[in-house]
Amino acid sequence: MNILSINNLSKIGREKPLFTGVTFGIQEGEKAALIGRNGTGKSTLLATIAGVLQPDEGTVVINREAGVSYLPQTPSFNENDTIREHIFKNDSPKLAVIREYEEICEEMANAGGTSSDTGTAGTTISSGLQHRYEDIMHKMDTGDLWNYEAQISSILSTLGITDMTRRMGTLSGGMCKKVALAQVLVEDTKLLLLDEPTNHLDITTIYWLQNYLHDTKRSVLMVTHDRWFLDAVCTNIYELARNRLKLYEGNYSQYLEKKETEAEIEANTERRIESVLRFERQWLLRGPCARGTKIKARIQRDEQLINREKFQADKGFTFEVKGKRLGGKVLELHNISKNYPKGYVGTDDCHAELVSASPDNRSRNKFGMTEGYVPVIKNFSYVFTKGQKIGIFGDNGSGKSTFLNIITCQLAPDSGSVVVGENTKFGYYTQNPVFADTNLTVLEYIKETAEHMTLNKGKKEVSATKFLEEFGFEGKIQHSPVSTLSGGERKRLYLVRLLLENPNFLVLDEPTNDFDIFTMNILEQFLEQYEGCLLLVSHDRYFMDKTVDSLFIMEENGDISGFVGKCSEYIEYREELKKNTVVECPRSGCIETTETTKNTASNNKSQSSEVVSIQPSANSTTAAKKKLSFKEQKEFEQLNEEIPALEAEQKALEEKMASSNFDEVRAAGDRYKEIDALLAEKYPRWEELAERA
Repeated sequence: MNILSINNLSKIGREKPLFTGVTFGIQEGEKAALIGRNGTGKSTLLATIAGVLQPDEGTVVINREAGVSYLPQTPSFNENDTIREHIFKNDSPKLAVIREYEEICEEMANAGGTSSDTGTAGTTISSGLQHRYEDIMHKMDTGDLWNYEAQISSILSTLGITDMTRRMGTLSGGMCKKVALAQVLVEDTKLLLLDEPTNHLDITTIYWLQNYLHDTKRSVLMVTHDRWFLDAVCTNIYELARNRLKLYEGNYSQYLEKKETEAEIEANTERRIESVLRFERQWLLRGPCARGTKIKARIQRDEQLINREKFQADKGFTFEVKGKRLGGKVLELHNISKNYPKGYVGTDDCHAELVSASPDNRSRNKFGMTEGYVPVIKNFSYVFTKGQKIGIFGDNGSGKSTFLNIITCQLAPDSGSVVVGENTKFGYYTQNPVFADTNLTVLEYIKETAEHMTLNKGKKEVSATKFLEEFGFEGKIQHSPVSTLSGGERKRLYLVRLLLENPNFLVLDEPTNDFDIFTMNILEQFLEQYEGCLLLVSHDRYFMDKTVDSLFIMEENGDISGFVGKCSEYIEYREELKKNTVVECPRSGCIETTETTKNTASNNKSQSSEVVSIQPSANSTTAAKKKLSFKEQKEFEQLNEEIPALEAEQKALEEKMASSNFDEVRAAGDRYKEIDALLAEKYPRWEELAERA
């Protein structure tokens, strides 16, 4: 059965058409995705199909019997509505009955409840309420709504929506998105239109949503940048590019294969056309007499070829910043702990930190925990080493952002200490970047960091204007105020400036939100080659798999355990544990383990999880190191002077190597190689002495 029919749909943007002549259909049970770069009109197309926006041309026809449920990227709501009122705001008769059933159950619970054995009301329940209860039970029975009600309860529970009486105005942005998603999923419709449904969801919830959409008989059309999600759910991919919509049958992996083949064909076709036109242009320049029919046809054909829409390969931009050298000591965490108020209800770490960081005079019990508080991070120790790339895995509210804020010294732990190496420079990308002055233009904002950018490890220098072009900020947008940028553009700009500060320890908190797939591919390429340390929080499993090789697991009781392997491997492993199957950890081992963990791994409790502790052994953190002798101390001081001087000389030589004087270039090149060799000897020695110092 055809659920959705789109015919010749067009929509004009502020300056140019977003899409024109869009024609396609969705069949019953079909799972499709809209993909494309930021600004191509994906969300606009989805909103137009949903009827929120009116098209400039064309028609949208939705099967009358199907019904449609639409999840916008930024849901709207009445602040005074309760969660229950918002979720059940629908004309569906079934939902109306279930809403009434939920309300009556709550009234009865408040009034005294019903007997668990007989279902009869308690003595405090009025006869009117008892009559309503019996009536609604009859409606649930006759409408065969118990399975439907159970499905709704399961959805709400999985999304962490328990208190249905909370007002929408009191919820965080992430919780509002969850409530809006729940509203869409519980509705009795056959077509789901979802705009970025995975935003603000943790990996566990995304995995559940992935399975739900895969198994449901409802049709789905969604916009998402989660490539793992696309692969698992979608049977068709629609790409919106150059104002046109094109269908690629299959999931995201098949789409990539077809795009690669398509690009090769288009590039070959373009070369053949250019080859023909070289000859035709010479013929046209000779000024042929256009009297004959064949001559006119030839001239007309040549003009069409010259004015054709030329094939353009995707313009890539790369992150090639020059990172600062890491020292022997990178970052050490010694028994850090953080507690939140008992009974605290929150959905995002940012809000939780504001609560937990408030000053008070809390007393501690004999275990070191503050009375009336529960642990989010409990007695965690770890020593980071150069080149480590670690992802943080945990549910929403588990303390991931709190952990990052403690590491970067934005938030003090309740106990324990954070020791940052002398040469460690953090680059901290927060979930919601703050711009001090949004009236600055894009170019001015970047120039606050640097007028010129040194790329390719110091071998190339470009202007701020050119550098912005490489990141997709071309033309007029460089002179536009930051306030006029979209959310995705602002975050990309913030990331550019962050990387230009040459950090050697990147801490990224949900960097993929609001980025299109193209931008994420480029960021992945950079992180794969990045030589510094990386600590990453992301709900995008594909992104995590590509960029990190081990995980910190934020447990419910405040412990932080570890897993050496990819995020997808950990999810598969955890699913096996849920099936009560004793399996061996795919990559059992840890970054560094304690004897305590090894001993407890054999007991019943630890058998429920093969994930091992990441706390380093005492020997690894307190190994006796000889102090520097007087001679070594002098050597260390000398290296601290020599290395920067040699690096500065290298930079000066780079300018000389651009000279037109051959002898000068040769001499500069020879000296440059000598300095390279010297630095190769001095760096390791400096690191050895720095660690002991």
